Amino acid sequence: MSAIDEKVIRRVVLSAIVGATIEWYDFFLYGVVAGIVFNKLYFPGSDPVVSTLLAYTTFAVGFVTRPLGGVIFGHFGDRIGRKSMLIMTLMIMGVSTFLIGLLPTYAQIGVAAPLLLLLLRVAQGIGLGGEWGGAVLMAYEYAPKAKRGFYASLPQVGLAIGLCLASGVVALLSSLLTDAQFLAWGWRIAFLLSGVMVGVGMYIRLRVQETPEFSALKARNAELRIPFMDMLRRYPGNILKGMGARYIDGVFFNVFAVFSINYLTSTLKLSRTDALLGVMAAAVVMCFTIPYFGRMSDRHGRPRVYMWGSIITALSAFPGFWLMTHSGGNVLLVWLAIVVPFGILYAAIYAPEAALFCDLFDAKVRYTGISFVYQFSGIFASGITPIIATALLKSGGGDPWQICWYVVFAGAVSAACAWLIGRSPEPEETELGVPALQGGRAGR
Repeated sequence: MSAIDEKVIRRVVLSAIVGATIEWYDFFLYGVVAGIVFNKLYFPGSDPVVSTLLAYTTFAVGFVTRPLGGVIFGHFGDRIGRKSMLIMTLMIMGVSTFLIGLLPTYAQIGVAAPLLLLLLRVAQGIGLGGEWGGAVLMAYEYAPKAKRGFYASLPQVGLAIGLCLASGVVALLSSLLTDAQFLAWGWRIAFLLSGVMVGVGMYIRLRVQETPEFSALKARNAELRIPFMDMLRRYPGNILKGMGARYIDGVFFNVFAVFSINYLTSTLKLSRTDALLGVMAAAVVMCFTIPYFGRMSDRHGRPRVYMWGSIITALSAFPGFWLMTHSGGNVLLVWLAIVVPFGILYAAIYAPEAALFCDLFDAKVRYTGISFVYQFSGIFASGITPIIATALLKSGGGDPWQICWYVVFAGAVSAACAWLIGRSPEPEETELGVPALQGGRAGR
């Protein structure tokens, strides 16, 4: 690889990481705040469990609309280009998040408040639905084939940084303000900050060029008229295997990054700041473990790393929640219970996931394919997980063990699907002048 090529790739990766960071900050800020603010200000009621479930329902709506965004931006990303779609998704997410920070409460405008909140959450979901696939593809399609697992994992670091920023900003505001001040206006600051970050992201993304693989498609006029239909026709098995593999990712992330905050504050009576700092610490660790496991996926095969990562990560839910419940209020033990499963082990599935899904499709339908697999599976893997976890906690009388068994079930499904992916040949790329890979996937 020449020095010029390395410079270009570094710029592409930086653009993907910065953009992904902003998008995930916007999206997960909603999840962090849903169970501690929105349930009180936008869904008031006599039963706090019902109010929390309603708040998490609007959180889930973002995941329901993400497949729509994935199909829309995937279609145009496969027909027009990856770069232009990434500019649009960044704007949609940034504006939606900024407006949430200005939204009046239920006490001020009545039922219009939760309806407007729902509408903005829909916009967030559509924006992120197109963002993830485009950011991943920019890194994947620029990278050398032998290093695609590593380079495609780098935009995934944006999730860790975005979560760290979202948790950190809310934790900082929580520590500086009283509960009354935080509920009255403090939480809005976190949402309004998105407007500043979008300006930075736009500046960086406008300087990036289109990917070589899509440029080759354009040069040959090989774009498909309706990529989504071609994807369904040629890759039905890969779609199902990809969605199944995604299951543990969505379940585990939302149990430890979203639901755990409400569990620690409501059930274990830990302070909101301490709970958020635990999630933030795990996110910081993940910034280093994601590239590590991305490199491992290039050496040992993405399906193999993902399969074992799914099993080990799922089983870690039991010791993680056991340590939380038996911490005796020791904050360091609670943080350890979050950092090890979430900050270290979870990276073994999240890091290779991007390239694993990209490997399932050829360049003509890749934006559409990976966006659909990731976002459509997110409805059941991610969106409804906080609702399921809240219901299982209540069913278990406040004990989290039913939640842990649900996580293990998700891990078993994902491990089986990763094993099947490892037994499948990769799509051929001969039409673009790229030699087809022989002998199936690395690490079979």
